[in-house]
Amino acid sequence: MKKKIISKGSTKPKVKPPDEEAAAKKKKSLIMPHEQLLINNREWAKEESIKDPEFFHRLAHVQSPKFLWIGCSDSRVPADRITGTQPGEIFVHRNIANMVVHTDINLLAVLEYAVFHLKVEHIIVCGHYNCGGVKAAMTQHNFGIINKWIRNIKDVYRIHRDEIDFQTKEDERLNRLIELNVQEQVMNLAKTSIVQKAWKEHKRPHLHGWVYGLEDGLLKPVCEMNHGDHLDPLYEFDDL
Repeated sequence: MKKKIISKGSTKPKVKPPDEEAAAKKKKSLIMPHEQLLINNREWAKEESIKDPEFFHRLAHVQSPKFLWIGCSDSRVPADRITGTQPGEIFVHRNIANMVVHTDINLLAVLEYAVFHLKVEHIIVCGHYNCGGVKAAMTQHNFGIINKWIRNIKDVYRIHRDEIDFQTKEDERLNRLIELNVQEQVMNLAKTSIVQKAWKEHKRPHLHGWVYGLEDGLLKPVCEMNHGDHLDPLYEFDDL
């Protein structure tokens, strides 16, 4: 009869190490959303430095964009991503429904700095189809403090009511108002003493009105103005 051989040591089965991928997912799930942004930032900065060691050195010492972008605050319309530009190439101002309001000191300060200090050559007002701010302006609902902002869009609707209401479908009416709102904001830029003075002295900037399509990612030019165009004389300054 053969003797039964008993192995020395523990008879417990070996415990497999935890799955690294599962552990990483669990760890990531415990990270707060704002912390993830900081992690993403460090990864981005590292990648940019590897691709171009002088990238941040250049940005730290000079800013010379050719464009001022006045866009909607909508998170789906990032100026740099949809135009394929890099940091330092577009000076950006954003608000609800890409408005140029003559009493908005924030916008006017950005405009003057961009035109006379950065010496931008182009100003782009960019709206986007299916804009929530424009959609809200087409209703009679109360939106609190937002009422005071979107009332400016309601004025655009009132001015162009016949053309907008001629559209048979609701989404067509909305998108037409979005286009007309962009046109009116470009006109509002041209009405400012800032732009008119720059036109007189420097023959710039060129004004553009674009609308971005959320469904196809394409930019549609809808209007433009330059130093050779004239407004109603009521809006033209004679002592700049």
